[in-house]
Amino acid sequence: MQYITTTELRTKAKILVNELFNGKVVKLIHRSKSLGKIVPDLEPILKVIDANKLRRKIVDLDLPRLSLKEIDRRYKYAMMKKHGQGLS
Repeated sequence: MQYITTTELRTKAKILVNELFNGKVVKLIHRSKSLGKIVPDLEPILKVIDANKLRRKIVDLDLPRLSLKEIDRRYKYAMMKKHGQGLS
């Protein structure tokens, strides 16, 4: 079990977050006395995105595939509409 002091909790919060993300329990120390334990919530850690599910969802969206030329044309049209003909 890892421990962290209240001062370190203020100044080194990133260490605490990393320990909790790795599923470790952290003991909180204040003035040389143990205040309690900080326990990770395992639910968010277990919700790892499956790459294959993500690919299937992207395919299901069936978004139009635009070429760079088409993207540039649409951007120029939007800028002309927003800012007028003075834009070169």
